[in-house]
Amino acid sequence: MYYRQMGKIPHKRHTMFKKEDGSLFREQVMGTKGFSGSQSILYHHYMPTEVVRTTLLGNYLPEYEENQPLQHRHFLTSKQTIMDDAIKGRTYLLGNDDLLIATARINKEMENYYRNGDGDEMLFVHYGSGKVETMFGTITYRKGDYIVIPIGTIYRVLPDEETKLLIIESFSQITTPRRYRNEYGQLLEHSPFCERDIQGPEELVTFDEKGEFEVVTKSRGQLHSHLLNHHPLDVVGWDGYLYPWVFNIEDFEPITGRVHQPPPVHQTFEGHNFVVCSFVPRLYDYHPEAIPAPYYHSNVNSDELLYYVEGNFMSRKGIKEESITLHPLGIPHGPHPGTTEASIGKKETLELAVMIDTFKPLKVVKSAGNWEDEKYMYSWVEK
Repeated sequence: MYYRQMGKIPHKRHTMFKKEDGSLFREQVMGTKGFSGSQSILYHHYMPTEVVRTTLLGNYLPEYEENQPLQHRHFLTSKQTIMDDAIKGRTYLLGNDDLLIATARINKEMENYYRNGDGDEMLFVHYGSGKVETMFGTITYRKGDYIVIPIGTIYRVLPDEETKLLIIESFSQITTPRRYRNEYGQLLEHSPFCERDIQGPEELVTFDEKGEFEVVTKSRGQLHSHLLNHHPLDVVGWDGYLYPWVFNIEDFEPITGRVHQPPPVHQTFEGHNFVVCSFVPRLYDYHPEAIPAPYYHSNVNSDELLYYVEGNFMSRKGIKEESITLHPLGIPHGPHPGTTEASIGKKETLELAVMIDTFKPLKVVKSAGNWEDEKYMYSWVEK
């Protein structure tokens, strides 16, 4: 990310920064990769280390299926009935050592604050609106937002209306694609989006309050409760390159061509051993003999997951909004029968979907079978 500053900060780092009563604000360096990655410096009313009680809440890692046949999978997440806040409402579906993938239907404000100490989080807003309060400031969210929350950020989600999220819990930093950035980190002209499309926190709201405030922390596969004796959002100012940010899928400008463009042109983000792509409304290929539908292909080195947001996904039949399909590495997949021929001569598609490609196999959570279309593997058989 690019440099940003909010609130009040001293002229120099690690120098005296005093309150009106003469006491010091507390300086916190928050960074990645030791002191060599992205970082920001925050100034607190109280020491961020001031914890009065810690409690182990238990394991949060899901249980996975074992010894299942290799096949394409289809999960109808619209059938999920769990509805709660943005943490308790998470339903894990897939994962591996690099990331966890969940959905959540939320209709409640989070009572406690939360931070992920294992890695970054990405919240994709399928529908709904509300705000995310963070130690870096408040973010207002709407339909189509990708919200990227750095590791260690204290936050809570406050929906204004029922909200559906697709969630990636990464065990690494989530960034923009390296090939779209120059040596200085600036997004290049051929990137499908630029810095103007990326928004940081809108307002820094500071709470100078004493009392009991719980922060639930994910770390080392466990949930931990940290009880503070002051409000966790007590930051009066910060600056740097590490902070929560938002990119709306509407601002992704699709790359098109005379013939079919391969999936990497849709890439929007990347983490360690995975990428995130955005399939958005776009013009089809314009070669006079073009076949807009994709070819059959084998994901030789990666699993492909698609979350269907809205529209008619032109290469699939029987897919609904909120569906998730998983096409594992090792076997081919591609257009359903009849969709290749039907795509010829079409000028555009209005599909909207999020794709996650992982370079290690995804494991399916045991409970995901409750929402599975078990006939999906055989849907390519022509009758």
